Amino acid sequence: MEDTLEFIKGKINNFSPEIGIILGSGLGELADKYCDISISYNDIPNFIKSTVKGHKGRLVFAEISGKKVVMMQGRNHYYEGHTMKEITYPVKVMKKLGVKTLILTNAAGGVSEKMKAGDLMLITDHINFMGANPLVGPNDETLGERFPDMTEIYKKKLIELAEKCAKDLGINIKEGIYFANSGPSYETPAEIRMAGMLGADAVGMSTVPEAIVANYCGLNVLGISCISNSASKSGGDKLSHEDVIETTNKVKEKFKKLIVNIIEKL
Repeated sequence: MEDTLEFIKGKINNFSPEIGIILGSGLGELADKYCDISISYNDIPNFIKSTVKGHKGRLVFAEISGKKVVMMQGRNHYYEGHTMKEITYPVKVMKKLGVKTLILTNAAGGVSEKMKAGDLMLITDHINFMGANPLVGPNDETLGERFPDMTEIYKKKLIELAEKCAKDLGINIKEGIYFANSGPSYETPAEIRMAGMLGADAVGMSTVPEAIVANYCGLNVLGISCISNSASKSGGDKLSHEDVIETTNKVKEKFKKLIVNIIEKL
């Protein structure tokens, strides 16, 4: 951690971010528009390279609406073969850099009938079905306690703020529970039906590990899913990563406007 922080601080000239954003598949354009300083993951000690299409793999520092922000332009995933500790390490780095609020974004498949492709969904809670937890192992008392409470990972005050921002912008936004599988295969129709029975509104392969660690570290968390497709409950509708990117490209403008407005109001 000391090596990582020393390297980053040497590149950002006393820039102290207060807001962190993790940008999911197809949602990285925000970091293209607002970029004062960028550092490739490949150059940062103890960071791992992002391998997924649509994830540029760089840490971007910028001032947005008068707030100092650090953005992960692309994340690492459990399904890439990394450990849970490796994929959540950047969240701990953000905490050490001074971040207090973390905005998590992703592309997800709609499970409930109310979720349609192109919708934005505020995450109110999650179900961890990934078969692993990022807090397993020795505990670092400088970051958080051994048994952290997970009652309100996604802060209600931030959800309310995001809803108000969406209303001001004329964006129809929804709320729901995010169900996380490990991936990389998409869910079977039976698995989607199961997720629905358990109360899920959307399903994906990320976000939950970072949310758990962020909450553990004492960060205020806001989660936003871009519903990229209606997940198949009966079979017949084939899913592809290209379709995910295509859908996020269609909604990226309203997504960017919403994030910037939220940052302004924080």
